[in-house]
Amino acid sequence: MPLVSRSKQRSSTDKRLESVEVCAGAGGLALGLEQAGFDPVLLLDNFEAPCKTLSLNRPTWNVQQMDLLEFDPSSDNRRLYDVDLLSAGLPRVQGSATINRSRGSDVELELLRATTWLVPGMQPRALLVENLSELVEKDKYAEAREEVEKELEHLGYDVRWFVVDASDYGVSQERPHGVLVAFKGGAGDKFRMPPVLPPPPSVGEVLRKSMASRGWPQADDWAAQANQLAPTLVGGSWERGGPDLGPSGSKRRWATMGVNGGTIADLPPGSDFRWQPEAGPAGMVKLTVEQAALLQGFPVHWQLSGGKTSRYRQVGNATPPPVGRALGQAIREVLDAT
Repeated sequence: MPLVSRSKQRSSTDKRLESVEVCAGAGGLALGLEQAGFDPVLLLDNFEAPCKTLSLNRPTWNVQQMDLLEFDPSSDNRRLYDVDLLSAGLPRVQGSATINRSRGSDVELELLRATTWLVPGMQPRALLVENLSELVEKDKYAEAREEVEKELEHLGYDVRWFVVDASDYGVSQERPHGVLVAFKGGAGDKFRMPPVLPPPPSVGEVLRKSMASRGWPQADDWAAQANQLAPTLVGGSWERGGPDLGPSGSKRRWATMGVNGGTIADLPPGSDFRWQPEAGPAGMVKLTVEQAALLQGFPVHWQLSGGKTSRYRQVGNATPPPVGRALGQAIREVLDAT
């Protein structure tokens, strides 16, 4: 039976659009896109824990655990062909093993190319790829950007590269994102950057209630000192190391807020914890995975599957949902107008 373009079947009054997402992770991008009016027909990730997280929070979503390089969209082309949006929140840590590599290249670039290779068989109306800002800004990625852009333009897509910061969209974190958007059939001229929102609350404002949840009497004092935005949360590689709040520069920033960035706590501080940041890491408060998720913009009810290290890595590698929502709304405006 011949494929029928779904864009011909839709009317301008339809309220929900459909998406396919690869490298879905803990669902930050998918959740934001859902809030922007996109319902996923398929979410793909290579790891078990993120797939369980997705299914735990959205049991009706179609989640598949699969290596991106092994994914063949033609196996389900009646649902995936001419989908409104193909999205990818690529892992933010160089050298991570989100796919099984055979050519020894940077995994981010291989994932970017693999996502691009899906476009001919799916023909999405729009493409969204999110990753480190370096993907857009650094000369080392210039050849890859040119290769991807050339391929997409050959397929009839308008391509835009840009950088946004999560703090401009309500996330209490300084977190730059490199973004690729592409639109089929010359629609790219209609794309407008998401409008910047008012400054987000500080770390202390976001986490004060959580810090006080077990009777810690110094929660207000700590919140007053934690009066800035968080540095970028880093999930780390899936293969090595335990959870912490990032590289040495980030740990120094956390120390100015009285936070020990070298580890992750199981629970918020109890009533007997004595906060003495001047005494060094032992006297500083530690963040929990759930608190890190709040700083990443996840709602408090979003559940994470797996052990502490796995859950933290899912958070640190996720696209903040408010960023996904802002990008999704900007893409939705283009699609609604075409």
